[in-house]
Amino acid sequence: MDILFQDESIIAVNKPSGLLTIRDGYNPALPTVKSLLELEFGRCWIVHRLDKETSGILLVARNETAHRSLNLAFENHQIRKFYHALISGVPKNNEFIIDFPLRIDGDRKHRTIVDYDHGKPAKSKITILNIFQDCCQVEISPETGYTHQIRSHLASIGHPILGDSLYNKINTTPSELILRTALHAFQITFNHPSTLSPVTISAPYPDDFLETLDKLAK
Repeated sequence: MDILFQDESIIAVNKPSGLLTIRDGYNPALPTVKSLLELEFGRCWIVHRLDKETSGILLVARNETAHRSLNLAFENHQIRKFYHALISGVPKNNEFIIDFPLRIDGDRKHRTIVDYDHGKPAKSKITILNIFQDCCQVEISPETGYTHQIRSHLASIGHPILGDSLYNKINTTPSELILRTALHAFQITFNHPSTLSPVTISAPYPDDFLETLDKLAK
């Protein structure tokens, strides 16, 4: 777990796919970002989460003041996050917004679903970065931060993320391309909780993401 940035207030790590952010209620012995960091740095506070399979940048507070400040910034949508994903198919427009209301834990598989009657407003901006045969690389900037928002939104328009076994209903992804949800938290921009200066941190792609891009390019 590479540390991208650290000072007295925050730590930013590049979380590998397969590592939990916080403890799993069903298997509390599994390692987590929180438990591994606390072995080295002492008590830490998680301010946002990434799915287990999602790689990329994760912010962690090192004191209660930073925790409160970052929590408030997330609640007020003052933190900008950019994700990169590989998705099935190629959307018609190079840049567009998915603006569908979402309901968390909306079906028997505990998926986040589009629900026009009972869902909460959710918005994701999509930009195509590279086009390959039958799939493409996109950047996603979510304006809201619901559980599985990106995965649900992309699946709802018929372009699920490669390797996403929960939301990819069309099963068009060759299993040899990538063995997990091809979603990476690439960049985050926020005001530092102590100095209030703007900070932008980027997380390099992991090997499996790079290898998949190389396969697609060939």
